Amino acid sequence: MSGLALGVDGAAHEGALRGEGKTIAVLGTGLDCIYPSRHRKLGQMVIEQGLLVSEYALGTPPLPPNFPRRNRIIAGLSQGCLVVEAALQSGSLITARLASEAGREVFAIPGSIHSSLSRGCHALIRQGAKLVENAQDVLEELPPLSRTTRPGASQPEVGSDTSAQHQQVLRLMGFDPISLDSLQQRGGWPVAELNTFLLELELAGAVARLPGQLFQRRASS
Repeated sequence: MSGLALGVDGAAHEGALRGEGKTIAVLGTGLDCIYPSRHRKLGQMVIEQGLLVSEYALGTPPLPPNFPRRNRIIAGLSQGCLVVEAALQSGSLITARLASEAGREVFAIPGSIHSSLSRGCHALIRQGAKLVENAQDVLEELPPLSRTTRPGASQPEVGSDTSAQHQQVLRLMGFDPISLDSLQQRGGWPVAELNTFLLELELAGAVARLPGQLFQRRASS
C-alpha cells in the first residue's frame, strides 16, 4: 500500500509484485492519469496484481493539493504506516499523523543525524513511533496474517449486522454537521477509535468530511 510516487513508494510496489504478492496504489489523480508518467508501466502491473484507487474523477491532473489529501486513504486502508525517509516538512508525516489518528501503528526507520531526510523519522520516533531495523520489527506489531481477510472473502458493508458500531455512529450523528468532539461526547468512544469509524464510513460513502473538522451523514446512508 503506497502512493505510486518515485523512490520508496515505487520500490515498495515493485517489491510486492516481485514477491508474487498484492499491492494497492492510491493515486492523487484520475485513474487514467498515472503520475509520475514514468510509472505508467508499474501502474499497469499494479492493476494486474493488485488495485489502483482514486477518489478523483477521470481526467483529474496531478494537482499539488490532491496528494496530501489522498494520504488519508492510504492511512485508512493500511494496518500500519512505515516511514522510511522524511524531512520535517513532508507528506509522509501527514500520512503518519493520519494513521495515528485512525488508530493504526506507526513505524519509522532511523537514519544519519546529518541527513535532512532522517529528521522526520527521528521526530516520529521521539513521538512514540516504533523504531524499525528489519521486517520482523513491523510484523510483530501487526495481527497474524491468518487473522486478516483472505483474498475473495466478503467484506462487511455499512448496514450489515457486522457493522453495528458503524450504525451506532450514524444514528448518533443525525443528519446535521457535527464535530468530532461532540460525537465523541455522545458516544463515549476513544478518539482514535472514533476516527477509525469515521474514516471507514467516509470511504464507504456514508459520511462526508466538511471544512472546519465537521462530519455529516449522507442522506442515502
